[in-house]
Amino acid sequence: MNTITPLLQATQQAAAAVRRLDSEQKTALLNRLADVLTAHSADILAENQKDLDRMPDSDPKKDRLKLTESRVADLAASLRTVATLPDPAGVVLLEQTIEQGLQLRKIAVPLGVVGVIYESRPNVTVDVASLCLRSGNACVLKGGKEADYSNRKLVELIQQVLVEFDVPKAAVSLLPPDRAVVNELLTATRYVDIIIPRGSESLIQFVRKNSLVPTIETGAGVCHTYVEASADLEKARAIVVNAKVSRPSVCNALDCILVDETIADSFLPSLTAEFMNWNVEVFADTTAYAILVKAGYPHLKAAQPEDFGREFLDYKCAVKVVSGPDDALSHIQTYSSRHSEAIVSQSSSIIERFLNEVDAAAVYANASTRFTDGAVFGLGAEIGISTQKLHARGPFALEKLVTEKWVVVGDGQVRW
Repeated sequence: MNTITPLLQATQQAAAAVRRLDSEQKTALLNRLADVLTAHSADILAENQKDLDRMPDSDPKKDRLKLTESRVADLAASLRTVATLPDPAGVVLLEQTIEQGLQLRKIAVPLGVVGVIYESRPNVTVDVASLCLRSGNACVLKGGKEADYSNRKLVELIQQVLVEFDVPKAAVSLLPPDRAVVNELLTATRYVDIIIPRGSESLIQFVRKNSLVPTIETGAGVCHTYVEASADLEKARAIVVNAKVSRPSVCNALDCILVDETIADSFLPSLTAEFMNWNVEVFADTTAYAILVKAGYPHLKAAQPEDFGREFLDYKCAVKVVSGPDDALSHIQTYSSRHSEAIVSQSSSIIERFLNEVDAAAVYANASTRFTDGAVFGLGAEIGISTQKLHARGPFALEKLVTEKWVVVGDGQVRW
Protein backbone atom coordinates (compact mmCIF):
# COMPACT_ATOMS: atom_id res chain seq x y z
CA MET A 1 0.00 0.00 0.00
CA ASN A 2 1.63 3.23 -1.19
CA THR A 3 -0.81 5.45 0.67
CA ILE A 4 -3.42 4.92 3.35
CA THR A 5 -5.55 7.86 2.16
CA PRO A 6 -8.24 5.68 0.51
CA LEU A 7 -8.62 3.68 3.70
CA LEU A 8 -8.86 6.84 5.82
CA GLN A 9 -11.43 8.29 3.43
CA ALA A 10 -13.49 5.11 3.72
CA THR A 11 -13.33 5.23 7.51
CA GLN A 12 -14.46 8.84 7.57
CA GLN A 13 -17.42 7.96 5.34
CA ALA A 14 -18.25 4.93 7.49
CA ALA A 15 -18.36 7.15 10.58
CA ALA A 16 -21.68 8.55 9.34
CA ALA A 17 -23.17 5.03 9.36
CA VAL A 18 -22.02 4.49 12.93
CA ARG A 19 -23.59 7.80 13.98
CA ARG A 20 -26.90 6.66 12.51
CA LEU A 21 -27.07 3.64 14.80
CA ASP A 22 -29.36 4.17 17.76
CA SER A 23 -28.44 3.07 21.27
CA GLU A 24 -30.32 -0.24 21.03
CA GLN A 25 -28.61 -1.14 17.76
CA LYS A 26 -25.17 -0.41 19.22
CA THR A 27 -26.00 -2.56 22.24
CA ALA A 28 -27.07 -5.44 20.00
CA LEU A 29 -23.95 -5.06 17.85
CA LEU A 30 -21.59 -5.29 20.82
CA ASN A 31 -23.41 -8.26 22.30
CA ARG A 32 -23.26 -10.00 18.93
CA LEU A 33 -19.52 -9.30 18.74
CA ALA A 34 -19.08 -10.84 22.19
CA ASP A 35 -20.79 -14.00 20.91
CA VAL A 36 -18.59 -14.07 17.81
CA LEU A 37 -15.36 -13.70 19.79
CA THR A 38 -16.40 -16.51 22.11
CA ALA A 39 -17.32 -18.78 19.21
CA HIS A 40 -14.01 -18.10 17.45
CA SER A 41 -11.79 -18.26 20.53
CA ALA A 42 -9.74 -21.15 19.12
CA ASP A 43 -9.14 -19.27 15.86
CA ILE A 44 -8.05 -16.16 17.75
CA LEU A 45 -5.64 -18.16 19.91
CA ALA A 46 -4.18 -19.88 16.85
CA GLU A 47 -3.35 -16.54 15.24
CA ASN A 48 -2.06 -15.18 18.53
CA GLN A 49 0.29 -18.16 18.80
CA LYS A 50 1.86 -17.16 15.47
CA ASP A 51 2.71 -13.80 17.04
CA LEU A 52 3.98 -15.41 20.23
CA ASP A 53 6.24 -17.74 18.25
CA ARG A 54 8.04 -14.72 16.81
CA MET A 55 8.78 -13.11 20.19
CA PRO A 56 11.51 -14.42 22.52
CA ASP A 57 10.46 -15.53 25.99
CA SER A 58 12.87 -12.99 27.47
CA ASP A 59 10.88 -10.07 26.05
CA PRO A 60 8.80 -8.52 28.88
CA LYS A 61 6.14 -7.53 26.32
CA LYS A 62 5.29 -11.19 25.72
CA ASP A 63 2.80 -11.25 28.59
CA ARG A 64 0.96 -8.28 27.06
CA LEU A 65 0.91 -10.02 23.69
CA LYS A 66 -0.36 -13.35 24.96
CA LEU A 67 -4.05 -14.23 24.67
CA THR A 68 -5.58 -17.19 26.50
CA GLU A 69 -9.08 -18.65 26.65
CA SER A 70 -9.58 -16.69 29.85
CA ARG A 71 -8.40 -13.43 28.29
CA VAL A 72 -10.64 -13.90 25.25
CA ALA A 73 -13.53 -14.58 27.62
CA ASP A 74 -12.62 -11.36 29.46
CA LEU A 75 -12.73 -9.45 26.16
CA ALA A 76 -16.20 -10.82 25.47
CA ALA A 77 -17.32 -9.91 28.99
CA SER A 78 -15.93 -6.40 28.52
CA LEU A 79 -17.94 -6.03 25.31
CA ARG A 80 -21.11 -7.00 27.16
CA THR A 81 -20.31 -4.51 29.92
CA VAL A 82 -19.73 -1.66 27.46
CA ALA A 83 -23.02 -2.60 25.77
CA THR A 84 -24.86 -1.89 29.04
CA LEU A 85 -23.27 1.52 29.64
CA PRO A 86 -25.24 4.68 28.90
CA ASP A 87 -24.69 5.93 25.36
CA PRO A 88 -22.80 9.23 25.75
CA ALA A 89 -23.77 10.53 22.30
CA GLY A 90 -26.96 12.53 21.90
CA VAL A 91 -27.16 13.63 25.53
CA VAL A 92 -28.53 17.17 25.85
CA LEU A 93 -26.04 19.02 28.05
CA LEU A 94 -27.81 22.40 28.09
CA GLU A 95 -31.10 23.75 26.76
CA GLN A 96 -32.32 27.32 26.86
CA THR A 97 -33.99 30.11 24.86
CA ILE A 98 -31.96 33.30 24.56
CA GLU A 99 -33.21 36.91 24.37
CA GLN A 100 -33.55 36.89 20.58
CA GLY A 101 -35.95 33.96 20.76
CA LEU A 102 -33.46 31.42 19.50
CA GLN A 103 -33.70 27.96 21.02
CA LEU A 104 -30.27 26.63 21.98
CA ARG A 105 -29.23 23.11 22.79
CA LYS A 106 -25.72 21.86 23.56
CA ILE A 107 -25.52 18.19 22.64
CA ALA A 108 -22.83 15.56 23.14
CA VAL A 109 -21.76 14.19 19.75
CA PRO A 110 -19.15 11.63 18.66
CA LEU A 111 -15.62 12.82 17.95
CA GLY A 112 -15.78 11.25 14.48
CA VAL A 113 -12.72 9.18 13.52
CA VAL A 114 -10.45 8.08 16.35
CA GLY A 115 -6.93 6.96 15.45
CA VAL A 116 -5.11 4.74 17.96
CA ILE A 117 -1.45 3.72 17.71
CA TYR A 118 -0.44 0.86 20.00
CA GLU A 119 2.15 -1.83 20.38
CA SER A 120 1.96 -5.42 21.58
CA ARG A 121 -1.50 -5.62 23.14
CA PRO A 122 -4.16 -7.22 20.91
CA ASN A 123 -6.81 -6.67 23.59
CA VAL A 124 -6.57 -2.96 22.74
CA THR A 125 -8.04 -3.79 19.32
CA VAL A 126 -11.29 -4.96 20.89
CA ASP A 127 -11.34 -2.34 23.65
CA VAL A 128 -10.96 0.55 21.20
CA ALA A 129 -13.50 -0.84 18.76
CA SER A 130 -16.11 -1.40 21.47
CA LEU A 131 -15.75 2.03 23.02
CA CYS A 132 -15.74 3.81 19.66
CA LEU A 133 -18.77 1.97 18.32
CA ARG A 134 -20.73 2.45 21.55
CA SER A 135 -20.06 6.20 21.46
CA GLY A 136 -20.85 6.51 17.75
CA ASN A 137 -17.30 6.82 16.42
CA ALA A 138 -15.34 5.08 13.71
CA CYS A 139 -11.72 4.12 14.40
CA VAL A 140 -8.42 3.59 12.63
CA LEU A 141 -6.12 1.12 14.37
CA LYS A 142 -2.34 1.03 13.97
CA GLY A 143 -1.12 -1.98 15.89
CA GLY A 144 2.45 -3.14 16.20
CA LYS A 145 3.96 -5.73 13.87
CA GLU A 146 4.52 -8.08 16.83
CA ALA A 147 0.72 -8.51 17.20
CA ASP A 148 -0.24 -8.40 13.52
CA TYR A 149 -1.69 -11.91 13.21
CA SER A 150 -3.81 -11.38 16.32
CA ASN A 151 -4.98 -7.92 15.30
CA ARG A 152 -5.93 -8.99 11.79
CA LYS A 153 -8.05 -11.87 13.09
CA LEU A 154 -9.81 -9.69 15.64
CA VAL A 155 -10.56 -6.96 13.10
CA GLU A 156 -11.80 -9.57 10.64
CA LEU A 157 -14.35 -10.74 13.23
CA ILE A 158 -15.31 -7.17 14.14
CA GLN A 159 -15.87 -6.30 10.49
CA GLN A 160 -17.94 -9.45 10.03
CA VAL A 161 -20.33 -8.20 12.71
CA LEU A 162 -20.38 -4.66 11.29
CA VAL A 163 -21.60 -6.01 7.95
CA GLU A 164 -24.36 -7.93 9.73
CA PHE A 165 -25.59 -4.56 11.05
CA ASP A 166 -25.30 -2.81 7.67
CA VAL A 167 -22.30 -0.77 8.78
CA PRO A 168 -19.35 -0.53 6.35
CA LYS A 169 -16.30 -2.59 7.30
CA ALA A 170 -14.19 0.56 7.26
CA ALA A 171 -15.86 1.76 10.46
CA VAL A 172 -13.12 -0.25 12.20
CA SER A 173 -10.01 -0.18 10.02
CA LEU A 174 -6.63 -1.77 10.64
CA LEU A 175 -3.59 -0.13 9.07
CA PRO A 176 -0.58 -2.12 7.85
CA PRO A 177 1.85 -2.88 10.67
CA ASP A 178 4.85 -1.17 9.10
CA ARG A 179 5.94 2.13 10.59
CA ALA A 180 5.95 3.90 7.24
CA VAL A 181 2.22 4.59 7.52
CA VAL A 182 2.48 6.37 10.88
CA ASN A 183 3.60 9.75 9.53
CA GLU A 184 0.75 9.76 7.02
CA LEU A 185 -1.74 8.98 9.79
CA LEU A 186 -0.34 11.74 12.00
CA THR A 187 -0.84 14.33 9.25
CA ALA A 188 -4.28 13.15 8.06
CA THR A 189 -6.13 16.16 9.46
CA ARG A 190 -8.90 15.91 6.83
CA TYR A 191 -9.88 12.40 7.85
CA VAL A 192 -8.87 11.76 11.47
CA ASP A 193 -10.18 13.80 14.40
CA ILE A 194 -7.96 12.61 17.25
CA ILE A 195 -4.86 10.42 17.70
CA ILE A 196 -4.28 8.38 20.86
CA PRO A 197 -0.88 6.71 21.24
CA ARG A 198 -0.78 3.84 23.70
CA GLY A 199 2.59 2.33 24.45
CA SER A 200 6.15 3.22 25.33
CA GLU A 201 7.37 6.67 26.27
CA SER A 202 9.31 6.83 22.99
CA LEU A 203 6.13 6.14 20.99
CA ILE A 204 4.18 8.77 22.89
CA GLN A 205 6.87 11.40 22.45
CA PHE A 206 7.18 10.62 18.74
CA VAL A 207 3.45 11.12 18.24
CA ARG A 208 3.46 14.24 20.38
CA LYS A 209 6.25 15.83 18.33
CA ASN A 210 5.05 14.81 14.86
CA SER A 211 1.26 14.80 14.89
CA LEU A 212 -0.77 17.55 13.23
CA VAL A 213 -3.91 15.77 14.47
CA PRO A 214 -4.84 16.59 18.10
CA THR A 215 -3.51 13.93 20.48
CA ILE A 216 -4.30 12.42 23.86
CA GLU A 217 -1.24 10.98 25.61
CA THR A 218 -1.75 7.62 27.29
CA GLY A 219 0.36 4.73 28.43
CA ALA A 220 3.64 5.67 30.09
CA GLY A 221 3.56 5.09 33.82
CA VAL A 222 6.41 5.74 36.23
CA CYS A 223 4.57 4.76 39.42
CA HIS A 224 5.81 5.19 43.00
CA THR A 225 4.67 3.75 46.32
CA TYR A 226 5.71 5.72 49.39
CA VAL A 227 5.86 3.64 52.59
CA GLU A 228 5.52 6.31 55.25
CA ALA A 229 6.87 5.99 58.83
CA SER A 230 3.49 5.13 60.38
CA ALA A 231 2.59 2.45 57.79
CA ASP A 232 1.27 -0.96 58.74
CA LEU A 233 4.30 -2.84 57.42
CA GLU A 234 2.45 -6.05 56.62
CA LYS A 235 -0.07 -4.14 54.49
CA ALA A 236 2.77 -2.18 52.93
CA ARG A 237 4.62 -5.37 52.01
CA ALA A 238 1.53 -6.87 50.36
CA ILE A 239 0.79 -3.66 48.45
CA VAL A 240 4.35 -3.19 47.20
CA VAL A 241 4.75 -6.82 46.13
CA ASN A 242 1.41 -6.82 44.33
CA ALA A 243 2.12 -3.54 42.55
CA LYS A 244 5.45 -4.87 41.31
CA VAL A 245 4.97 -8.52 40.43
CA SER A 246 1.27 -9.10 39.65
CA ARG A 247 1.74 -7.89 36.06
CA PRO A 248 4.96 -5.93 35.67
CA SER A 249 4.60 -5.20 31.95
CA VAL A 250 1.61 -2.86 32.35
CA CYS A 251 1.63 0.88 32.88
CA ASN A 252 0.14 0.84 36.40
CA ALA A 253 2.86 -1.43 37.80
CA LEU A 254 5.22 -0.16 40.48
CA ASP A 255 8.56 1.28 39.34
CA CYS A 256 9.97 2.91 42.47
CA ILE A 257 9.60 2.23 46.20
CA LEU A 258 10.13 5.18 48.54
CA VAL A 259 10.71 4.13 52.16
CA ASP A 260 10.91 6.37 55.22
CA GLU A 261 14.34 6.17 56.82
CA THR A 262 12.89 5.32 60.24
CA ILE A 263 11.41 2.02 59.01
CA ALA A 264 13.75 1.10 56.15
CA ASP A 265 15.79 -1.37 58.27
CA SER A 266 12.68 -3.37 59.11
CA PHE A 267 10.62 -2.94 55.93
CA LEU A 268 13.07 -3.59 53.11
CA PRO A 269 14.20 -7.04 54.36
CA SER A 270 10.53 -8.05 54.58
CA LEU A 271 10.29 -7.77 50.77
CA THR A 272 13.18 -10.07 49.98
CA ALA A 273 11.50 -13.48 50.21
CA GLU A 274 8.72 -12.68 47.75
CA PHE A 275 10.94 -10.59 45.52
CA MET A 276 13.32 -13.57 45.29
CA ASN A 277 10.42 -15.77 44.16
CA TRP A 278 10.04 -13.50 41.15
CA ASN A 279 13.74 -12.67 40.70
CA VAL A 280 12.99 -8.96 41.01
CA GLU A 281 16.06 -6.92 40.19
CA VAL A 282 16.40 -3.99 42.61
CA PHE A 283 18.22 -0.76 41.80
CA ALA A 284 18.84 0.68 45.26
CA ASP A 285 20.17 4.00 46.48
CA THR A 286 23.14 3.93 48.88
CA THR A 287 21.14 3.44 52.08
CA ALA A 288 18.77 0.85 50.65
CA TYR A 289 21.67 -0.99 49.02
CA ALA A 290 23.44 -1.42 52.37
CA ILE A 291 20.25 -2.71 54.03
CA LEU A 292 19.53 -5.22 51.26
CA VAL A 293 23.13 -6.43 51.11
CA LYS A 294 22.94 -7.14 54.84
CA ALA A 295 19.64 -8.98 54.27
CA GLY A 296 21.36 -11.16 51.68
CA TYR A 297 19.26 -10.11 48.70
CA PRO A 298 21.03 -11.42 45.57
CA HIS A 299 19.39 -9.47 42.72
CA LEU A 300 20.77 -6.08 43.67
CA LYS A 301 22.43 -3.21 41.85
CA ALA A 302 23.49 0.23 42.92
CA ALA A 303 21.00 2.72 41.49
CA GLN A 304 22.24 5.18 38.89
CA PRO A 305 20.55 8.58 38.38
CA GLU A 306 18.75 7.29 35.28
CA ASP A 307 17.12 4.48 37.28
CA PHE A 308 14.82 7.00 38.93
CA GLY A 309 12.05 8.15 36.60
CA ARG A 310 12.44 4.91 34.63
CA GLU A 311 9.48 2.79 33.56
CA PHE A 312 10.83 -0.74 33.88
CA LEU A 313 7.93 -2.84 32.45
CA ASP A 314 9.70 -5.87 33.90
CA TYR A 315 10.57 -7.58 37.19
CA LYS A 316 12.75 -4.62 38.16
CA CYS A 317 12.30 -1.61 40.42
CA ALA A 318 14.18 1.24 42.03
CA VAL A 319 14.31 1.82 45.79
CA LYS A 320 15.08 5.06 47.60
CA VAL A 321 15.16 5.79 51.33
CA VAL A 322 13.65 9.20 52.08
CA SER A 323 13.80 11.45 55.12
CA GLY A 324 10.04 12.04 55.36
CA PRO A 325 6.98 13.26 53.44
CA ASP A 326 8.71 16.39 52.09
CA ASP A 327 11.48 14.29 50.59
CA ALA A 328 9.04 11.73 49.16
CA LEU A 329 6.78 14.35 47.62
CA SER A 330 9.75 16.15 46.12
CA HIS A 331 11.01 12.92 44.55
CA ILE A 332 7.60 12.12 43.08
CA GLN A 333 7.24 15.66 41.75
CA THR A 334 10.59 15.28 39.99
CA TYR A 335 10.27 11.78 38.56
CA SER A 336 6.57 10.93 38.25
CA SER A 337 4.94 10.52 34.82
CA ARG A 338 1.69 11.61 36.53
CA HIS A 339 0.01 8.26 36.05
CA SER A 340 -0.59 6.54 39.42
CA GLU A 341 1.02 7.22 42.79
CA ALA A 342 0.43 5.60 46.19
CA ILE A 343 1.11 6.14 49.88
CA VAL A 344 0.94 3.53 52.63
CA SER A 345 0.36 5.26 55.95
CA GLN A 346 -1.79 5.32 59.08
CA SER A 347 -1.53 9.09 59.48
CA SER A 348 -4.70 10.74 58.20
CA SER A 349 -3.04 14.14 57.93
CA ILE A 350 -0.10 12.83 55.87
CA ILE A 351 -2.46 10.81 53.67
CA GLU A 352 -4.59 13.89 53.06
CA ARG A 353 -1.53 15.92 52.20
CA PHE A 354 -0.27 13.25 49.78
CA LEU A 355 -3.64 12.89 48.01
CA ASN A 356 -3.98 16.67 47.69
CA GLU A 357 -0.44 17.52 46.62
CA VAL A 358 0.57 14.69 44.30
CA ASP A 359 -0.10 15.67 40.69
CA ALA A 360 -1.20 12.44 39.01
CA ALA A 361 -4.19 11.01 37.18
CA ALA A 362 -4.82 8.57 40.05
CA VAL A 363 -3.60 8.77 43.64
CA TYR A 364 -3.95 5.97 46.20
CA ALA A 365 -3.87 5.61 49.95
CA ASN A 366 -3.20 2.12 51.31
CA ALA A 367 -3.84 0.30 48.03
CA SER A 368 -1.93 -0.96 45.02
CA THR A 369 -1.54 1.22 41.92
CA ARG A 370 -2.56 -1.82 39.87
CA PHE A 371 -6.21 -0.78 40.18
CA THR A 372 -5.87 2.09 37.68
CA ASP A 373 -7.95 0.58 34.91
CA GLY A 374 -11.11 1.59 33.07
CA ALA A 375 -12.88 -1.70 33.66
CA VAL A 376 -11.96 -1.75 37.37
CA PHE A 377 -13.19 1.83 37.74
CA GLY A 378 -16.58 0.79 36.33
CA LEU A 379 -16.03 2.36 32.90
CA GLY A 380 -16.34 -0.89 30.97
CA ALA A 381 -13.01 -0.63 29.17
CA GLU A 382 -10.45 1.99 28.27
CA ILE A 383 -8.36 3.13 25.35
CA GLY A 384 -5.57 4.00 27.77
CA ILE A 385 -4.72 6.01 30.86
CA SER A 386 -4.41 9.69 30.02
CA THR A 387 -1.62 11.45 31.89
CA GLN A 388 -2.40 14.91 30.52
CA LYS A 389 -4.91 17.44 31.78
CA LEU A 390 -6.92 18.71 28.83
CA HIS A 391 -10.10 16.92 27.76
CA ALA A 392 -9.42 13.70 29.67
CA ARG A 393 -7.33 12.47 32.57
CA GLY A 394 -7.08 8.96 33.96
CA PRO A 395 -8.87 6.09 32.17
CA PHE A 396 -9.78 7.36 28.70
CA ALA A 397 -13.08 5.60 28.32
CA LEU A 398 -16.56 5.89 26.86
CA GLU A 399 -17.66 9.24 28.26
CA LYS A 400 -14.57 10.99 26.85
CA LEU A 401 -15.17 9.88 23.24
CA VAL A 402 -17.64 12.69 22.61
CA THR A 403 -17.42 16.41 22.03
CA GLU A 404 -20.10 19.13 21.92
CA LYS A 405 -22.32 20.59 19.24
CA TRP A 406 -24.49 23.69 19.55
CA VAL A 407 -27.90 23.32 17.86
CA VAL A 408 -29.69 26.62 17.24
CA VAL A 409 -33.34 26.79 16.07
CA GLY A 410 -34.93 30.06 15.11
CA ASP A 411 -37.93 31.51 13.28
CA GLY A 412 -36.41 34.00 10.87
CA GLN A 413 -34.13 35.87 13.29
CA VAL A 414 -31.23 37.85 11.78
CA ARG A 415 -28.42 39.84 13.39
CA TRP A 416 -27.07 43.14 12.07
